[in-house]
Amino acid sequence: MKKKILNYIKANLATESIDELDIYENLLESGLVDSIGMIQLVLFIETEAQIKVAPEEMIINNFMTVDHILKFIASKQNSEEKQV
Repeated sequence: MKKKILNYIKANLATESIDELDIYENLLESGLVDSIGMIQLVLFIETEAQIKVAPEEMIINNFMTVDHILKFIASKQNSEEKQV
């Protein structure tokens, strides 16, 4: 999942050409992804991770870095498994 997210950001969302993207880099603060790109990223994550992101979960802490995104996905998948 990490590679999918990194490749998606580099290929589709990055506001500038980048070769490497660190999973701890702040996507919004660095200007790498803009607000529209962040919405596209959430939609991509929902599709690829097969999770639903609720409006109240669309907060900066969940999507600030790729590392935050991966932790958010893991927590969503774990909570959905417990509900089944």
